[in-house]
Amino acid sequence: MTHRTPAGARAAGRVPGADSGISARVALRSARLSARLAWTAAPLGCVASVLFMIVSGVTPSANAWLQRDILDTLVEAPAAGHQAPGRARIDLMQGPLLGIAITLCGLALVTAMVPYARRYIESEMRRRLGLLMQDKVYRAINSFPGMERFESPRFADKLQLAQQVANGTGNSFAGAVLGIGQALISAVTLGLTLYVVSPAMAGLVAAAAVPAVRAQLRNSGLQVGLAWRNSPTARRQSFYARLLTDQTAAKEIRLFGLGDFLRLRMLTEMRSIQRGQRALDRRLVRVEGMLSLLSSAISAAGLLWIIWRAANHQLPIGDVTMFAVAILGVQAAISGAVTSLAQLTQSMMLFSHYGDLVSMGPDLPLAAEPRQVPQLRQGIVLRDVWFRYDEEHPWVLRGLSMVIPSGAAVAVVGLNGAGKSTLVKLLCRFYDPARGSVTWDGVDIRDVDPAELRQRIGTVFQDYTSYDLTAAENIGVGDLARLGDRDRIRDAADFAGAGEVVSRLPRGYDTLLSRIFFGTADRDNPEVGVTLSGGQWQRLALARGFMRADRDLLILDEPSSGLDAEAEQAIHQRMRAFRDGRTSVLISHRLSTVRDASLIYVVADGQVAEQGTHEELMAADGEYHRLFTLQASGYQQEPVSQGRAVFSGPVSSGSVS
Repeated sequence: MTHRTPAGARAAGRVPGADSGISARVALRSARLSARLAWTAAPLGCVASVLFMIVSGVTPSANAWLQRDILDTLVEAPAAGHQAPGRARIDLMQGPLLGIAITLCGLALVTAMVPYARRYIESEMRRRLGLLMQDKVYRAINSFPGMERFESPRFADKLQLAQQVANGTGNSFAGAVLGIGQALISAVTLGLTLYVVSPAMAGLVAAAAVPAVRAQLRNSGLQVGLAWRNSPTARRQSFYARLLTDQTAAKEIRLFGLGDFLRLRMLTEMRSIQRGQRALDRRLVRVEGMLSLLSSAISAAGLLWIIWRAANHQLPIGDVTMFAVAILGVQAAISGAVTSLAQLTQSMMLFSHYGDLVSMGPDLPLAAEPRQVPQLRQGIVLRDVWFRYDEEHPWVLRGLSMVIPSGAAVAVVGLNGAGKSTLVKLLCRFYDPARGSVTWDGVDIRDVDPAELRQRIGTVFQDYTSYDLTAAENIGVGDLARLGDRDRIRDAADFAGAGEVVSRLPRGYDTLLSRIFFGTADRDNPEVGVTLSGGQWQRLALARGFMRADRDLLILDEPSSGLDAEAEQAIHQRMRAFRDGRTSVLISHRLSTVRDASLIYVVADGQVAEQGTHEELMAADGEYHRLFTLQASGYQQEPVSQGRAVFSGPVSSGSVS
C-alpha cells in the first residue's frame, strides 16, 4: 500500500522572517495567496479599492496643476488689456478661470468623499477577509489527523504568527499593497509635474528615495525576525498571565502564595521582549531620522532655489506654487510608499507562516487508496512496536507486542511512565509507531482512513475535556450524529451515573455548564450557568464515551480516577456487565478494578512484562502480584501515630497508574 507523504514538512520547519530578508519566491507566494484570498472574499470590494487608489493617487497632481493655472491666470489678468477693473473681473469669471475653478471645486468634493467611501469598502473587505482567513486556519488545523504538531514548540510559534495574520495582518497586506499603489501613482504624477519645473530637482528627489527604501526593507526584516525570536518568550509571558487569572489555578496560587512569584516571572518575560524592541526602536529612530532630515533638506533647498528664480523673473509665479505642492507631495508620496513597503514586507514575512499553515497537509502519511475498516471479528495486534515522541527523547515503547482479542475485556496496568497512555494514542492512530505495526483484523491501520478508524472506537480519556456547553451537548458531542437524540443522551448519562447529577441542575440537560458567557446582569442568576465538581465532570466524560458504546472497540483510560470509592465501585460494576462480550481496553491504576478482565497486560519499561488473568498473574508471583499486594496492603494497615499518617517523602515504587 502506497502512502502520501505528509505535506508541508519542510515548510513547517522553515523560519521565514527569522533573518533580515525575504526571498523572491516567498514574497511571490505570499502575494499570490493574499490576492487570491482578497478576491475570493470580496471581488467587488477589490475593484472598488483599486478605483479609489487610482483616484486618490492622481488627485494631488491634478490639484497642483489647477492651482498653478489659477494663480497664473490671476497674475496675468491685469496685463491682458486696459479694461476697467470691474469689467476685467466679469470677463475672468466668464472665461477659462471659471472652468478651472469649477474643476478644482469638483476635485475638492471628490477628495472629501473618497476617504469615507474607501473606509467603508475597506472595512467590509476586512470583515470578509478575516472571516475567510480564520476559516482556512481552522480548516487546516482540523485536517491534521495526528497530534504531533500540537506538541511541537516550533509549530506553536508558527500557529501564533498565522493566527496573528488571520486576525488582522492579512488585511494590512491588502492595505499595504493599495497604499503602495496610491503612493506610486502620486509619486509618478507629481514627479512628472516636478520634472516640468526642474528636471534636476526631480532627479535629486528620486535619488534620495533609494536609501530610504533600502533602509525600510532592512528594518522590516529586523522587526519580523525579532517577532519570531520573541515568540517563545511571548508564549511564556502569556502563560503566566493566564495562570494568574485561571479559576482552577486560583486555589493553589493563593494557598502557596504564588501570586507575586508568577507576576514577577511574567514581568521578566515582558522586560525581555521590550529590551529587544527598545534596541530596534533606537536603530529605527537613528536611521529613519537621518533619512528624514536629508529629505527635508532637499525640499528646503529646492524651495529656496525656485523662489529665487521666480523673484528674478526666470519662472512664472504659478510654477512656484506648483513646485511647492509637487516637491512636498513627492516627498510625502515617497514616504508613504516606503512606509507601505515596509508594512508589506513585514506582512509578506508573516504571511509566509500563514501560507505554510494552511498548506501543510496531513501530519501522518495517508494511504493513497485507503482500505475499508473491517468489522472487528478477530482482534487488534500490536507487533514489535517502538515509539518515541521525538528523536531527542528516549523510547516510550520498546518492542511492545500485544493482542487484543475480539470480544475480550483487556486491562493494561503498570507504573507511571510505562507507556499505557501512549498505547491509547497509537490505537487511535494519533501517532504512528517508529517501528512495528498495529493491525485491525489483519489490516494495518496505516492503510485505512484515520477518521473512519476513529468512528469505530469509543474512548474515555484520562485527560478529558470540560466543554463550556450545555449538559446535553457535553454528553452528545461523543457522537455528533446523535447530538439531537435526547433519549440516547439520557441513557448514556444514566449508565455513567451522571443522570442524577444532571437532574439536579437548574435547567436539567439544557443547563449551560459555564459562567463565562454572561453579562453583568446574569452573573448572580444561578439558572443561567453552573460549574461542576471534578467528579461530576468525570461522570459526564464517561457518559460522553458511552455515547459510542455500540462501536467495535471501547477504550477506558483511567475512567474513574476522579470518583469517590462508592461511585467508582458502582461504575465498575456497570462496566463489568457492559464489557462482557465486547472488545474493550481498560487502563486503571486501581488493580482491584481489573481483576475480572479476560486478559491483563502488565507494561514495564515500554514492553509487556507479564500477561494473563488475575489468578494466573497472582500465582506467577511477579510484578503484578507485587503491585496488587502493595496496593491492597494500603487498605489493610493499621493507623499509625494515633490515627495520623506520617509522611516521610515520595514512594515511587508503589505508584501505579
